Amino acid sequence: MRLLSPPVGLPVLSESDLVRQVARRLTDAITRGDLAPGAKVAEAAVARELGISRAPVREAARLLESQGLLCAHPRRGFFVRELSPADIDDLYDLRLCIERHAAVEAARRLDAPARAALRGCLDDLYAAAQRDDAARIVEADYGFHRKICEIAGNRRLLRLFDGLATELKVVIGLIGRLYDDPHVIARTHEPVLAALEAGHAERIVAHVDHHIGVARREVGRLARALSPGPETP
Repeated sequence: MRLLSPPVGLPVLSESDLVRQVARRLTDAITRGDLAPGAKVAEAAVARELGISRAPVREAARLLESQGLLCAHPRRGFFVRELSPADIDDLYDLRLCIERHAAVEAARRLDAPARAALRGCLDDLYAAAQRDDAARIVEADYGFHRKICEIAGNRRLLRLFDGLATELKVVIGLIGRLYDDPHVIARTHEPVLAALEAGHAERIVAHVDHHIGVARREVGRLARALSPGPETP
């Protein structure tokens, strides 16, 4: 008899648009670490836990595969994608290019409503940290950086950033494993916001480089620790 995979804490769904809801639940489970890199996403087990049929689970898995979060193996099913240190380096290279430019442009457009919106994003991050809600921390962290790109006013740049969303949320989830106190994650964003408010381009780039650079170094170190070593003959 095939053993059923254990539950990972997915709440039952009852509303419409099941595919996107399932995709969101699976994304949350992955960023929280409930579904670890390399873990199999068992369609039957997920469907049973969510109280739905297997069809929307399969479609959600295909959607997450297209976003780079899952990978499919013929006759074996879907698995959580494992990000290698090289993948993380590539991701952070592109992220730095986008966010340096976005932050400088955002500072030029930082009127009172935009400043309030960024502070609101940071408040959301502190609130999520207070609840120790790992999935919400990831969303709020990502939302702060996305808001900077949105304020920058370049729609193509924002679309490019959105294209990194799924992978970014995975690495942000990895960052959460590095800190015992989730408030530390929120506090690391304060210097970035202060630099944007001050409006000096060189200072902004320096703080973005530091903020993202620390994350890149630590996530890369964690990814190397989690990566399986070469097989011995």
